Amino acid sequence: MATHKVDVAVVGTGPGGYVAAIRCAQLGLSVAAVEDDRPGGVCLNWGCIPTKALLRNAEVVNLFHRAAEFGIRLKGFEADYAEAIRRSRSVADRMAKGVEFLFRKNKITLISGRGTLRSATVVEAATATAREAIEARAVILATGSRPKSLPGVAIDEQRVVSSNGAVRTERAPKSIVVIGAGAVGVEFADVYAAYGVQVTLLEALPRIVPVEDEEVSTQLARSFSRRGIALRTGARVMSVRAGAEGVEVETDSDRIQAEQALMAVGRAARVDGLGLEALAVAIDRGSVKVSPRMETSVKGLYAIGDMTGPPLLAHKAMAEGVVAAEAIAGRDPRPVDYGNVPSCTYCRPQIASLGLSEARARENGREVAVGKFPFTASGKAVALGETEGFVKVVADKGTGEILGVHVLGPEATEIIHEFAVGRTLEATLEEIVHTIHAHPTLSEAALEATLSALGQAIHI
Repeated sequence: MATHKVDVAVVGTGPGGYVAAIRCAQLGLSVAAVEDDRPGGVCLNWGCIPTKALLRNAEVVNLFHRAAEFGIRLKGFEADYAEAIRRSRSVADRMAKGVEFLFRKNKITLISGRGTLRSATVVEAATATAREAIEARAVILATGSRPKSLPGVAIDEQRVVSSNGAVRTERAPKSIVVIGAGAVGVEFADVYAAYGVQVTLLEALPRIVPVEDEEVSTQLARSFSRRGIALRTGARVMSVRAGAEGVEVETDSDRIQAEQALMAVGRAARVDGLGLEALAVAIDRGSVKVSPRMETSVKGLYAIGDMTGPPLLAHKAMAEGVVAAEAIAGRDPRPVDYGNVPSCTYCRPQIASLGLSEARARENGREVAVGKFPFTASGKAVALGETEGFVKVVADKGTGEILGVHVLGPEATEIIHEFAVGRTLEATLEEIVHTIHAHPTLSEAALEATLSALGQAIHI
């Protein structure tokens, strides 16, 4: 068995793992990384990146349908779903090669295989033809998560598909039931609807995107309904039966027939088969327990990303990877601020949020000032022809502290970062309104919503 002796072994090269590996190398540590799929992990290869490529295709298809609004007359066009899938795969391939380049640049040893802990300082990598051992001073686990299903429902990637399988399939179904209306569910509903698929979106809770502010959920539901997406909220799925011709999804109120069903009911941490039990690594509700320095209950063993629990977001994993790397290098890293992690959903219109919803802020006993600015009043949004949505700011009425921000609309996932930086710097409403925003921009909506919270809105 070949043996590699390094300072740090990283198991998993998704966003958390590859960032941790690179940061370790930057800090002068020798690094070996183990990956059983491709560099970039689920996010880059089967999740974040390919789905955003598909959503971009869907956006272009929708623009073609609206061409007459812009004075462009089309006699007809063909939207090829297979080409969209192939484009998304090429985007993912390019980014995976980029991670491989970064590993070479930073002299990180990449080993293909499944990593298993033999001790807190030894990782065994089972490759296609042999086994290799990595002896390290510290180990970072970054094994991510896998799609969940409902009890008793098997994902076969034919009739009942996961998000991982959906980005591989070049043929769009004629009809689909999307089970779960969180970020994954609404993004795929958006893509399928753009390509003419009859979409039914099911959610067990009373509203779609239930973790978002209620006003966001309400307006997104209206937008989806206008586009012909059938919404069923408060719908508990009792069974999913797959057959030769399609699937039947039974809820507590009716039965729905479709060609396929997409499971979008969340993800589960990948903690099994790693050797955690033998080392008595502390696990809570399926996730690895870690300190603010990302160290597990076993000294020298660190864990980051989805396997440490929610929020299951790539950028949260990246931040945790940096903390773990700096802790191993003997630095005093600033812990991740979990209250200021942006949540982004890339359907149309986009959703972005951070901090508390209005309802949660009030439940916490805060006296709040709320400001909202609709994109219908934004000159740039009107010029773009993208006027759905709004920016909503929730602040402490007495101090002006920004408690939460909720954006629904064009480029919401870009706009949110102004407030993320502001909250990191402990900016109040006053600091935002005294920052001059360029005109005409979508970001002016952030300024106007902040002015609204102060009772000073100009353009509404």
